[in-house]
Amino acid sequence: MGGERVRRGRGTPPRAVAYATAGAVLLAGCASMPDNGDLRRVESTPRQDAQVRVFAMPPSQDATPTEIVQGFLEALTSDDPRYRTARQYLTPQAAKTWRPELSTTVLADGPGAQAGSPGREESHEVSFTLTGTKVAMVDAEQSYAPASGPYNKLVHLTQDPKSGQWRIDGVPQGVVMGQSDFQRNYMSVNKYYFASNTGSASTGGPPTAVADPVYVRSHVDPTTQMVRSLLNGPTTWLAPAVRSGFPAGTALRKGTGTLTPDERGRLTVPLNDRAADVGTDRCEEMAAQLLFTLRTLSPAVEEVDLRADGRQLCSLSRGGAETVASRGSMHRPEYLYFVDDRDRVVRIAAGSSGTEPDPVPGALGDGDKALRSVAVARDERTAAGVGIDGRLLYVGALVSGGSLGEPVLQSRGKTEEDRLTAPSWDAQGGLWVADRDPAAPRLLLLEEGADEPLTVRTPGLDGRIQSVRVAADGVRIALVVEQGDKRSLLVGRIERGGPDGKTGGRPAVTVRELHSPTPELEQVTAMSWAGDSRLVVVGREEGGVEQMRYVEVDGSTPDVPAPAALTGVKEVTAAEHDSLPLVAYSVDGIVRLPSGDQWQKLTKGTAPVYPG
Repeated sequence: MGGERVRRGRGTPPRAVAYATAGAVLLAGCASMPDNGDLRRVESTPRQDAQVRVFAMPPSQDATPTEIVQGFLEALTSDDPRYRTARQYLTPQAAKTWRPELSTTVLADGPGAQAGSPGREESHEVSFTLTGTKVAMVDAEQSYAPASGPYNKLVHLTQDPKSGQWRIDGVPQGVVMGQSDFQRNYMSVNKYYFASNTGSASTGGPPTAVADPVYVRSHVDPTTQMVRSLLNGPTTWLAPAVRSGFPAGTALRKGTGTLTPDERGRLTVPLNDRAADVGTDRCEEMAAQLLFTLRTLSPAVEEVDLRADGRQLCSLSRGGAETVASRGSMHRPEYLYFVDDRDRVVRIAAGSSGTEPDPVPGALGDGDKALRSVAVARDERTAAGVGIDGRLLYVGALVSGGSLGEPVLQSRGKTEEDRLTAPSWDAQGGLWVADRDPAAPRLLLLEEGADEPLTVRTPGLDGRIQSVRVAADGVRIALVVEQGDKRSLLVGRIERGGPDGKTGGRPAVTVRELHSPTPELEQVTAMSWAGDSRLVVVGREEGGVEQMRYVEVDGSTPDVPAPAALTGVKEVTAAEHDSLPLVAYSVDGIVRLPSGDQWQKLTKGTAPVYPG
């Protein structure tokens, strides 16, 4: 469906057939079909029920150029798996060379079209210019990215001299549609790989799963689409920091059709011979990747059976996958931590209804050192705190009688705002913090929270870091960066290389390819990771009011309700595990947001954090 429903022109045929679970119904045409003149703008349609599938109608006999272009645009938004109907609007040669899978351009509204110079139809050719305002692009890897600026593409038509039928012989590669049609046609799914610098090879523990979000067509066999996408490998942005359990060249066995789990939720996946010789451990890693990837699709996949060379390689259940690999959203923190009105670290059982915090065991809870911010390691055995004036960073064990010792880091910034940010722990026990000293701004990593600080390279970073949050996978990092009077959210990829002369024999750590998932926000106040590939962000657009929203790392908006409005937010924290409420520090103190409820005042205090 390519446009908002408006009055159809006389004699205009219906353009789409929708199949629903209750039966088949014929839908009216999506837009007016004038006999001549420009196309009306193809406004995006309202989102349809998830069970409705839409199929385009082929071109009618003696369709005008306007009707051909309109019908083609509508066919782009149908649920035709291979765009066979859309190709019927093209000449045979154009149908062969058009590659819809190369990209999807998302416009604020559906594409408009302006006809070329009048009188061209007599010469058996005519052109239309497709126009609109870009909001996003999905590339050939199915990776989403925000976009902006005008969209202008030429569509050229020719009239067959024998049949007299008009067809498109010049068409832009990829597909184009309005934002609402995109939301109806596509869904975001995380596929999973493993952090290349973690797991049994380096730590003796299970590998860490890393989410790689992609967009697939939601009504065109998404299970098989996601299996193929997973086997094709990670997206270009993530690839340098992750690995796959599947051997290079692994694909579905030739001739494999639709993959569907049986009545017990078991999915059989036939692979080509590239996977035939893998051992049990590696096969279970492969199966875990599939189970993590397919867990949100319907029907649910409870078990994966991998086969190659005519035999079973291994079988793994969803419960077994959680023992093969770790995933950030699988871990449920025990406590919520914050700094109370006595400047000490306190905690409340995570997810409880309690309002009376207890000091954490150890020196950070004693109150001997006045603190302004805190970060707790993901195992909840160690914590780090920044002193009240932002100059010193302390690390201490969360055990009774534990001492604090000397600070592990000191800033030379002249004012509190020019000193240390709140710290953040990665999954391997590394402690990250930024020093905002204008004379020497740095992003620092203290491995195991105690080693000599290592300066992290940040090529391409323009501005001064104001906030740091490392994802549970240890592969991605979110930063709030100040440049002039603007504060932006940036997400980068963490790469760990071999030692060189500049690191004194220690591994070099670099944050690469920083990008903004919220380019429309000019003032980001606070942010936190809120899932395997999701953040919660507080900020405002130019000329707008403060808002809190969820955003995916690729810049897309997740299909979940936004948090309830809250004014005066200074800090926010979320757990990757979705069973725990958002918690914020606002003008009302520490407040929390139970699922489906309104914000509730918790207690006095500042700097709330879940572990991480």
